[in-house]
Amino acid sequence: MQTHVIDIANDAPQSTGQRRLADLPDRVVSGDPHHDTEIQFTSPDGKLTAGTWTSTPGKWHAFTDKDEYCYIVSGHCALIHQDGTRREFREGASFFIPDGFVGFWEVIETTTKHFVIRDTK
Repeated sequence: MQTHVIDIANDAPQSTGQRRLADLPDRVVSGDPHHDTEIQFTSPDGKLTAGTWTSTPGKWHAFTDKDEYCYIVSGHCALIHQDGTRREFREGASFFIPDGFVGFWEVIETTTKHFVIRDTK
């Protein structure tokens, strides 16, 4: 188990991944977003993850069964609740998406964020 402080912006990741979201066609609403993810921490039970994520423009259904804290490093994105409420975020913004949020992610300009995700399942 990792017991040292982790510098998400500078420490080497534990793992990396790339995904074309169109490979999950039930999630994509528009565009062809590509995601690069670096995981700097995963808890022993796998329910808490921290890292860095970059996405190219597009819009997709947000995941559920998770709490997520985000800090936008660069770019421009929006979260759109199913009721139409839209919140836009740019470099320096931080926000929390609670479990139960139903809506969409929209990346307007390629966006990089640091994140902490807790799986609530």
